[in-house]
Amino acid sequence: MATSHAIDWVLLDHNAAHPVDIGDMVSVDAGGMPIYRVVALEGRSVWLDDERHTSAQVIPLDRFRWRGEQA
Repeated sequence: MATSHAIDWVLLDHNAAHPVDIGDMVSVDAGGMPIYRVVALEGRSVWLDDERHTSAQVIPLDRFRWRGEQA
């Protein structure tokens, strides 16, 4: 039997020294698609992965508004 996990979404604080950590999920909309997982940090950009991409991609963090963690 599969277990479902809820995601708690909070606004990204782009002024924070560390707005996200490796393992966090980010999205343009809270719960919106696609949802990316942060796999590496590179300045104010992040390496992201999702289930549709076979390799990570680098995207500026300011494109995202929400950070999520599994509850």
